[in-house]
Formats: sequence, C-alpha cells, structure tokens
Amino acid sequence: QPQLVESGGGLVQAGGSLRLSCAASGRTFSSNIMGWFRQAPGQAREFVAVISWSGGSTYYADSVQGRFAISRDNAKNTVNLQMNSLKPEDSAVYYCAARISSGSLRSPASYDYWGQGTQVTVSS
Repeated sequence: QPQLVESGGGLVQAGGSLRLSCAASGRTFSSNIMGWFRQAPGQAREFVAVISWSGGSTYYADSVQGRFAISRDNAKNTVNLQMNSLKPEDSAVYYCAARISSGSLRSPASYDYWGQGTQVTVSS
C-alpha cells in the first residue's frame, strides 16, 4: 500500500524557517506530480505548491510565492518544502499529496494519495 509520510513540522517564531519533508513508500512517485497543501482549523484544505515529475516546473499559491520552495529527489522518493519568512497565517497542518489522475493542480480532489499531515505553528 503506497504511503506518504510528512515530517519537519513544529513551532517557530514569525520570520523563521522550517523544512518539511515527505517520504514515499510502497511505490515510486518519480513520474507523478507532487504537491503540498495546508489546512487551518475551520478552513478548507488549500493549495500551497506543486512540482512536476522532473522537478523542472513548480507553481505556488500567491500567498507563499517568494517565501516557499518545493523540491524533489526522485532517487530518494522524497519531496521537500522549504518555508522561509514564516508568518502566523502560515500556521496549519501541512499535507503532502501525489497526483496519479488528472484535474486542476490546485484542487485537492485531483490528488490520489495523501500523507497524515504535519503541524506547523508560527508564533507572532
């Protein structure tokens, strides 16, 4: 059974940085688009960033553009999210996802496999 496991979340002060990692097991996702989403309490799950299978193309939500960077290492079957200049509004549970089928890159419904999430809390 394919699994995605996130790590790297935690508590950080505003302006600080965190690096999230997502490790895949059970199958390789090296030919699939991978994305990061986040969900704050009482809010819908929202798109954060996506990366192409080769890593050559990336796309970000406007709210994180210029502060976050998504990357992947297909040899290790991992996807990372470097988060800099963090703000309190970035606080959420962050999820890694793999897209096997088609659909909008920004829509959670287009992704087929999900991790359990990792909590990121940014204090002011």
